[in-house]
Amino acid sequence: MDCRGFHRTLLRHWLKLVALFLFVGIGTFGQSLRFSATPLIASSFLHETLAIATSASTSNKPTFQNIATMNASVLSPNQLDAALGQLDNWSVQNGKLHRQYQFPSFVEAFGFMSSLALVAESMGHHPEWFNVYNRVTIDLTTHDAGGITQKDVDLAKKANELAT
Repeated sequence: MDCRGFHRTLLRHWLKLVALFLFVGIGTFGQSLRFSATPLIASSFLHETLAIATSASTSNKPTFQNIATMNASVLSPNQLDAALGQLDNWSVQNGKLHRQYQFPSFVEAFGFMSSLALVAESMGHHPEWFNVYNRVTIDLTTHDAGGITQKDVDLAKKANELAT
C-alpha cells in the first residue's frame, strides 16, 4: 500500500470512529432529553450506513491506473429520464438532481447528513446541500463534467437508501 492509500484508509477509519461517537453520543443525549433518537437506533443506523459506505467505496475507489477515466460523461436526456424513473422524489432543477428530505427531528436530519457524508467521501463525490432544522435539501451535479452524471444518480440512490 502506498503512502496515499495508507492515509486514505486511516482517514476512512477515523471518519467511521467519529461517526460512531456522534451517533452514540447524540443518541444518549437525545434519550436524556426525551428526543426520538436512542443509542440502539443510532447503532443500527450507523451499522447500515457503514454497510452502504463500504459497498460504495469498493466500486468507485480511485487509483492511479483509472485516474484518467474518472471524469464521467453527462447523461443524455433519455438516460436522465430513465434514471429519474428509479429515483423516488428526485427532480431536475437548475441543471442538477434535486430533492428535499424531511425528518422527524434535527437530530435525525443531522444523522442523515453525517451518514451521507461518509458515503460521499467513500465515493469521492460530494453533494451541495442545505439543512434547516429537520429538512435537508440536496442538489447533485458533477462539476468536472458540466452536468448530471451516473455519479450523481448513484449518490442519489445511496441517499434514498439512508433516508428509509
